[in-house]
Amino acid sequence: MTQTPAAEGFRMPAEWTPHERTWMAWPSPNPTFTNAQELADARAAWGAVVRAVSAHEPVTLLVAPGDTESARAVVGEQVTVVERELDDAWMRDIGPTFVVNDAGELAAVDWTFNGWGAQEWARWENDARIAREVSRLAGTRVFSTPLVNEGGAIHVDGEGTVLLTDTVQLGEGRNPDWTRQQVEAEIHSHLGTTKAIWLPYGLAGDYGTFGTQGHVDIVAAFARPGVVMVHSQPDPAHPDHERCKTVAALLRASTDAQGRRLEVVEVPAPTVLRADGEWVDYSYINHYLCNDGVVLCAFDDPRDEQAAEIFQNLFPERTVTLVDARTIFAGGGGIHCITQQQPKA
Repeated sequence: MTQTPAAEGFRMPAEWTPHERTWMAWPSPNPTFTNAQELADARAAWGAVVRAVSAHEPVTLLVAPGDTESARAVVGEQVTVVERELDDAWMRDIGPTFVVNDAGELAAVDWTFNGWGAQEWARWENDARIAREVSRLAGTRVFSTPLVNEGGAIHVDGEGTVLLTDTVQLGEGRNPDWTRQQVEAEIHSHLGTTKAIWLPYGLAGDYGTFGTQGHVDIVAAFARPGVVMVHSQPDPAHPDHERCKTVAALLRASTDAQGRRLEVVEVPAPTVLRADGEWVDYSYINHYLCNDGVVLCAFDDPRDEQAAEIFQNLFPERTVTLVDARTIFAGGGGIHCITQQQPKA
């Protein structure tokens, strides 16, 4: 394990700070979308998110060569479309993590990407290069790191605290030879954080075929410094019922980098428990904050409006937009997973 020089003076801003733009990637034929109907459904779902986000800030959409026409047919002319070789469409994970410094300089962290722990179905030859391609398009310098990590596996409060998950950063498929202390040192040196709060695991459904093995961005997310939203599963029949209680208790007992005891806001899961015979990991936590807006996962569920009300109370100055995310979740993620913010520097 070789550590890289620290991205000295740079830090990852909280997601609620102003953005320059959002980066996304367009679904193309791959193991996640196995037939024409699944691909068409995915493109419709991704397109709905593009339109929701572009109502608040510019969007740049990466598409595989030859897919510009298919993208334009769904998203229209309001977004910038750039052709690049792609394997999959989860920009949160394959794209860079943008960081800034006090001099107003923007830079990018290029994590090592290996298909969410070198999973058998995944392919990542092209996606492993996307962080640098996006950084080049954004005109930023790049800090590369040998740490295998993805953007959906971290969440920061902008004041020194980062959320991580044991089964991701310390997972066998990602960083089997790293200690917790080595992971924290590498994370802190690239994100400008000083304290890591480790969750023991993600949601049960995230360990299925197309799961990430425990990304934090479906379980917990900061709403502001000192306040963290956490997924709650009220139904004891679902395996996440006990998991969520454990995570909430851990967070309530935690302090952030500034020494504040965390305030935990529980967001109840949708009422549906299964889809296609499997436990669902449907979660409202996997939202996206864009300039003046919240793009929130919806599931055609009675709890959609309850979640929207919680988010409206947490972000009273923002417009909350519900977008059906069931097709996205069927592929292994949610709205946060397919978006990546470029902060204003």
